[in-house]
Amino acid sequence: MATTVDDNMLAPEVLTDPYTYFGTLRETEPVHWNDAFKMWIVTRYDDSVWIVRRHEVFSNAVWVNASDDPYPPIYESDKNIYRFIRGVFGDWLTFRDRPSHYDIRRILQQYFTPRHMEKWRSLIRSTVHELIDDLQDADGMDLVRDFAGPLPTLMIAKMMEMHHEDRGFIKDLAIKLTFFGRPEPDRMQTIYNAIDELIQYVDPLVEERLSEPGDDLISLLASGEKKGIMERKEVLANILLLLLAGHDTTINLLANGTVELLRHPEEMQKLRENPELRVTATEECLRYEPPVKTVQRVAMQDATVGDKLIREGELIRWSPSSANRDPEHFGDPERFNITRNPNHHLTFSAGIHHCLGAFMARYEGQEAFGALAERLPTMELVDDKIEYEPTITNRSPISAPVTWN
Repeated sequence: MATTVDDNMLAPEVLTDPYTYFGTLRETEPVHWNDAFKMWIVTRYDDSVWIVRRHEVFSNAVWVNASDDPYPPIYESDKNIYRFIRGVFGDWLTFRDRPSHYDIRRILQQYFTPRHMEKWRSLIRSTVHELIDDLQDADGMDLVRDFAGPLPTLMIAKMMEMHHEDRGFIKDLAIKLTFFGRPEPDRMQTIYNAIDELIQYVDPLVEERLSEPGDDLISLLASGEKKGIMERKEVLANILLLLLAGHDTTINLLANGTVELLRHPEEMQKLRENPELRVTATEECLRYEPPVKTVQRVAMQDATVGDKLIREGELIRWSPSSANRDPEHFGDPERFNITRNPNHHLTFSAGIHHCLGAFMARYEGQEAFGALAERLPTMELVDDKIEYEPTITNRSPISAPVTWN
């Protein structure tokens, strides 16, 4: 029987609490046709794993197959801009299928190995403590602006060997790339302008790295062009992807995770008393408040998910937010428990599209949560009510003020 849940995933109550919304769907209609967004919403853990591990059936190449009529609606005059943006996003590694997905991923994989990422831990740790040092004379901060934002911004800039003074500019433009799922009808112009500015900034850097390569991500992608594996537009598009992934999702992890630790002082106290819990604490933050709420796919053939027939060409969004709280896979799933182990959450997806930056995000979370627990023991939220960006994709807090004695 069809559920009576409202299809408006941008409703204020859903933005504030997506877990009740998706949880109701998971219990009543785990594969639900959302008529407003013209897509299927999949909320159970097992169904989500089934989808992400069958890339030949459920394609990541959603922008190639996307409709000319996005929802929420945009201005008719912006349709050409929308098609251009689709082309750029369609060149992203995350929206490619094999064989091109494999070719691009193989270029980047050597950089994102656990061994190579571990080399960054000391820089992450020192940066975290420097950020806290800078706040010592204050009696509070905005977690998003003053802590969660600067850390990943610095890391991705270092990994790309970008100029230190350009970090703020890059961060602002990268965040604008996330506007796609917002409700504003003129949002395509904002995204287009951000893409244009970023490409103008990045293209000369690619030229430099082609002639003088270094040990950085832009040099790696430029090597793909030099070997004939990638075209310049693909190199530029994937630099934009890494800028976005390196900023937005990690900001969400750090801010949302800290908010949950502060909302659960008994868990924060456990971390304070036992710093080794920073590993399982980070995994629980990733499970309980994942940075991404829904992930899109497109059906390449008719397929049955749950008890529903999904037709070729139809769009699907599976929800990490819901899968991570599925009681079939997590005991007491609504409880925030930093000692939870094992913790097989789906925040980094699974299969061939498992997140490349998972180790980096984990290390940033571990160092950040551990240092905040140790050095700001009296920190508390100014207001428990957090406002989130109006998007169906990410769980992005706009602001999260905290104070301490």
